[in-house]
Amino acid sequence: MQGIIIAVVVTLVIAIPITYLVTLSYRKRVVESKIGSAEEKAREIIDEAVKSAETKKREAMLEIKEESIRNKNELDKEIKERRNEIQRNERRIIQKEENVDKKLEAIEKREAGFAAKEEEISKQKAEIARLHEKRVQELERISGLTSEQAKDYLLKTIEDDVKLDTAKLIKEMENKAKEEAGKKAKEYVVNAIQKCAADHVSETTISVVQLPNDEMKGRIIGREGRNIRTLETLTGVDLIIDDTPEAVILSGFDPVRREVARIALEKLIVDGRIHPARIEEMVEKAQKEVETMMREEGEAATLEVGVHGIHPELVRLLGKMKFRTSYGQNALKHSIEVAQLSGLLAAEIGLDVRLAKRAGLLHDIGKSVDHEVEGSHIQIGVDLCRKYKESPIIINAVEAHHGDVEPESLIACLVQAADAISAARPGARRETLETYSNRLKQLEDIANGFKGVDKSFAIQAGREIRIMVVPEQINDADMVLLARDISKQIESELEYPGQIKVNVIRESRVTEYAK
Repeated sequence: MQGIIIAVVVTLVIAIPITYLVTLSYRKRVVESKIGSAEEKAREIIDEAVKSAETKKREAMLEIKEESIRNKNELDKEIKERRNEIQRNERRIIQKEENVDKKLEAIEKREAGFAAKEEEISKQKAEIARLHEKRVQELERISGLTSEQAKDYLLKTIEDDVKLDTAKLIKEMENKAKEEAGKKAKEYVVNAIQKCAADHVSETTISVVQLPNDEMKGRIIGREGRNIRTLETLTGVDLIIDDTPEAVILSGFDPVRREVARIALEKLIVDGRIHPARIEEMVEKAQKEVETMMREEGEAATLEVGVHGIHPELVRLLGKMKFRTSYGQNALKHSIEVAQLSGLLAAEIGLDVRLAKRAGLLHDIGKSVDHEVEGSHIQIGVDLCRKYKESPIIINAVEAHHGDVEPESLIACLVQAADAISAARPGARRETLETYSNRLKQLEDIANGFKGVDKSFAIQAGREIRIMVVPEQINDADMVLLARDISKQIESELEYPGQIKVNVIRESRVTEYAK
């Protein structure tokens, strides 16, 4: 048994090295075969890489050669084109040089010709001067005058002829211009008057309040007359209660106060409670109502005329003119009519219609407060317009509408004309013919009573008197004193509304007839 085990062990000992050697030999052969195949593959890869590199190198060389050939061709082409262009420029320059040479030759020839002509002209001038001198000497010998004397004589003769012709031409043009201007002015005025249709209502200085019955008169008078005295004191209006049936007459020169008294009395009659405290309350309400009415009337006037942007205080004063009259003509209606006429006249001659209407509407604004402020309505109106920032054109139109100052714009002239048209239209103003004629006659009589006065004419409805003096008796310095003396005498002897312009004229005339 032990022998078997030993045999087995020995067998194993001998078998294991032999097996290891055999295995090692096999693995070595396998590795050597793999290394051989790897080296072969490596050589194949290297050969392929070399072949690919050579191929790419050949392709790159070909592309480089093609690119160089292409660049060379383009460069050759560009060089050829530039060479051709240089040759063309050279030919052009050569041609221009030839042309310049030809022109220089032509200029030299012309200069030579000019020199010859200039020499010839110089000779002709010398000959002309000699002949002129000879002619002058011959003329002086024949006429017996020197050249200076003859020149003065001719100039004087020509000057006299020109003056005469100029005077005739100026006279003809002045006459023609006056005729055409007068014709055009009449046409404009007629067109404006025809387009402006306004109603004229005569105003009075009394108001009549109707009563429900005659018993109301006693209640208005009150116990011992205290009601009527209170009403008269608060309103400043006289109440006339007479035999007129069912009526009370309110008399007062101030139409605003008269309107306040009328409204207050009508409210008292409707209310029925007539006593001093109630009268005072109704008068206060009537005053507020009249104030509101004035503002509404002023706004209505501006809307009717189409003038906007007027100061609210001027609008209120315009409304107040509803209660102001001049020779029976309502001042507000007159201002509206003047505004419309001014606008129509401005449209006829191409001026600013809105500005003309504005000037016409405000031209008599001073009449709204001329009973409260000292001064003429013109000066008051100018002060109001300046105070409320009206334009210089409007201020001048207000100041010049009665001719107190010279108009500085055509707008002012249009307002003058429109004011005269509105005042002179039939029915616009009323005054007894006898009173009107007497005032005009008194004006002329006062002026004619002064020494040196030749003729006098009262014009513009008695607003101006023109006095013609004898030039030999009154000089320029005396005219100033004469105008002042006549003004003083008119102020002391006559009663009149507004102002009267005294215009003294001294004129020397020379008349000659051509036969």
